[in-house]
Amino acid sequence: MGIPQTASFLNILSGFLLSSYLAVAPASANDSALSKPDMARIMTLKETALSSNLAYEIDDSLTTEVGARLVGTPQDALAVKWAVAKMKQLGFDKVWTEKVTHTTWTRGTIEARITAPYPQKMVAIALGGSIGTPQGGLTAEVVEFKNFAALEAAEPNSLTGKIAFISFRMARKIDGSGYGPAVKSRSAGPSVAASKGAIALLIRSVGTDSNRIAHTGMLKYQDDIARIPAAALSNPDADMLQRQIARGKAVTVFLDLTAARKDDVPVITANVIGEITGRDTPDDYVVIGAHLDSWDVGTGAVDDGIGVAVTLATAKHILSLPERPKRSLRVILFAAEEVGLVGAKQYVQKNEPQMDNHIIGAEWDFGTGFIYEMEPGVGPSSLNAIRELAALLAPLGVSLSPKNTAKGDSDMSALGKAGMPAVNFAPDGLAYFDYHHTENDTLDKVDPEALKQNTAVFTLFSYFALQSGIDFRK
Repeated sequence: MGIPQTASFLNILSGFLLSSYLAVAPASANDSALSKPDMARIMTLKETALSSNLAYEIDDSLTTEVGARLVGTPQDALAVKWAVAKMKQLGFDKVWTEKVTHTTWTRGTIEARITAPYPQKMVAIALGGSIGTPQGGLTAEVVEFKNFAALEAAEPNSLTGKIAFISFRMARKIDGSGYGPAVKSRSAGPSVAASKGAIALLIRSVGTDSNRIAHTGMLKYQDDIARIPAAALSNPDADMLQRQIARGKAVTVFLDLTAARKDDVPVITANVIGEITGRDTPDDYVVIGAHLDSWDVGTGAVDDGIGVAVTLATAKHILSLPERPKRSLRVILFAAEEVGLVGAKQYVQKNEPQMDNHIIGAEWDFGTGFIYEMEPGVGPSSLNAIRELAALLAPLGVSLSPKNTAKGDSDMSALGKAGMPAVNFAPDGLAYFDYHHTENDTLDKVDPEALKQNTAVFTLFSYFALQSGIDFRK
């Protein structure tokens, strides 16, 4: 069951979770990480975020004025300009970009159809980074594998001259945990199929919808294995291909991809960074982030327009206070996340001397619903402060995970691996993979009321970390 998507739900839950607050709240005001004035401000910030439409307006602006923004495209460059302008408009104290370099890939066109025994067209999409087929396409017999492990277990050369097809279906889970078992087919499948002699790979889309729309996403070729073209089929077309194979006759497929890699042609994009400069310790940074790029399908309203909107709106609410926070708030809109966390990795390289000054971080890059859980990744001595933060978040419907293993979501994981403490927020992701990496990733899929709660959670987290003075590494 998903989290109810109504504002009234939060009001009901506030009373229900009072016992949770008392269980984790500090024993006395003297034990609190926040002063009484800070507590008053954080309550004001919560009400501001819950009543504000700013986050939705930001997502509207990004998806309407820029749209899809695949790294290396003109829309990607436009998104960087949009983000710089938006941060300046919102009043950030500092706004700058850091160059990010990647390689060139173009999607081109695709045609996929069953040629025998029962000719049918299929809806498919090239996987990100795939090479193209030979000019004019290719036709070959298809061999089905129920999952990635079955493909791995295939005998060497058993697929020579054939197309491998992984039919594994992703499971729908509120926390997105069905993604991991499914995404192996997309990321590692092409090289494994090639190692068995396959001339192409088809996978069932890594998605939970039943629409005749295919899901893209990045693959990763192994350097020592031949590269083969790879594409994802929509769920209904994967079903149809399975049904034809089940009839016991040889099934052949025609596949024509004009995708092209140019690994020797550099693409220049940028991380966009905005800062609210702290009044006491300006060189200590609380970091919140999202990725600015998206795939070239849909408009990137969910992935990751929601994250861009939440983090920018959070900063604006804090900027609206009468004085700057004690620490600096750094908002990072990362480049080239979809193609391998490229912007985040290059951010860590460039800012390595400052990583000890990155106090704690959090990223939004998953879900379409209300945040229901917070998982910390901090030192043992700072867990009491995390419990105090959890008490503030409990009336918003957010529980505290018993685990303390968070490394940061998506891009923020690169910073977490570099030593920065992190908090992971778990939103309702039941519907997320219906839209993920598809033409259906559009603004109408964004829930305005959930977006308000998301922003309130990030705002409270950010202000708490900015004002508490806690060393989350200890």
